[in-house]
Amino acid sequence: MATTTSDQTGSKIAPASFTTGKLIRPVIHLPYLIWEFTQSNFNTFVIPNTTFGLLGALVPAFSAATELEGPPSVTEILVRAPSVVLFNWCNVLVFDLGNQRSIESVEEDVLNKPWRPIPTGKATSNQARCALLLLIPISMWLNHALGVWEQGVLIPTLSYLYNDLRGGDELLRDPIISIAYAVANSASLRIAVGGHITPEAFTWVSVISGVILTTMQVQDLKDQAGDRSRGRRTIALFVGEWFSRTCISFFVGFWSLVCTWLWSPGPVAFGLSSLTGLNVMRRVLLKRTPAEDARTWKWWCLWTVTLYSLPAFAMVRGFHEP
Repeated sequence: MATTTSDQTGSKIAPASFTTGKLIRPVIHLPYLIWEFTQSNFNTFVIPNTTFGLLGALVPAFSAATELEGPPSVTEILVRAPSVVLFNWCNVLVFDLGNQRSIESVEEDVLNKPWRPIPTGKATSNQARCALLLLIPISMWLNHALGVWEQGVLIPTLSYLYNDLRGGDELLRDPIISIAYAVANSASLRIAVGGHITPEAFTWVSVISGVILTTMQVQDLKDQAGDRSRGRRTIALFVGEWFSRTCISFFVGFWSLVCTWLWSPGPVAFGLSSLTGLNVMRRVLLKRTPAEDARTWKWWCLWTVTLYSLPAFAMVRGFHEP
């Protein structure tokens, strides 16, 4: 049973169990708070980038291993999978803390994502700022330990350009995001292969960044109310929603054909990427409510994953050809 004590002035001091509870509760809730900060980008950034790295590591042409070492085995890739997830999750947390702490971001989230920690009062903007002071050095150390220092050092820089300098509110928004994907995808692949990657791998990373640059605006369709409230210059708001939807639909079809032509992955992979891409095109043009656009955004993420799988499908097909 907890007891209270008194100090020399006679004032009662809180029970030890109460004080301990106040210290333990934030620690227990911290993992879920991290999840809430990163939830909207976990399925659209962490999982796709991790998938890109793990599937790409299966392709011998992407690994710069020596003849003595050889490309990584499936077992080695699976062992490295948690490290790939950790890299992407830690660095997306750096971005999300910077992205959600400004006054404009909080006002936008009240309209678009009211469940996030700061609008719900679970955290404050100042707490997010203080967390960044600790997290950025930790992420730098982690990136160095995982052997991707060159890519990892760019992430706080891109976050600063996007969030603090408000590049995310300008037409530079999509180019910054496409560069961020290139950084994360190349780093994920390097971690998965356990070393350096080849020029062919960087070429594939560049192609995917072209996909991101020309179709990423699909994420803006669902957030137009919040974007308009903060004066953000997305393509949908700056040029027009009809133009944005038409461009997205065109480039989804264009990249579906280009990527399958590059890899010749066989009918199964061609069917997966083509059918998924066609569904994205259909939804972008015909489904226009914010809720429908949010589902289209998820379909777009699935479509990108089918593109990431094309090199692995092509490799398997090559093994079975005479």
